[in-house]
Amino acid sequence: MSAERIKSQEDVAEKERQETKEPSLYRVILLNDDYTTMDFVVYILETVFHKHPAEATRIMLDVHKRGAGVCGVYTREIAETKVEQVHAMAADREFPLQCTMERE
Repeated sequence: MSAERIKSQEDVAEKERQETKEPSLYRVILLNDDYTTMDFVVYILETVFHKHPAEATRIMLDVHKRGAGVCGVYTREIAETKVEQVHAMAADREFPLQCTMERE
């Protein structure tokens, strides 16, 4: 292999490394409503977001008292999936629980 070809391959590899960046992160947030039970919110936090009971209760109280609670920070695709899971589980139980995501 010629020295020129090796240098060209090194330049391409260096350029690819420089252009790689971390994916954007998104906060997943539960929103308060007057109908969804606190127990169901804790259940969602434990099952969808894998929170321990004490942390799930703390987040549920944030939702209840402050109007919203952050469930976690994820890449876009994972955040979208978790929002969809929450909406599907809430609809199955006929709760109006809303979940949203916002860029970190």
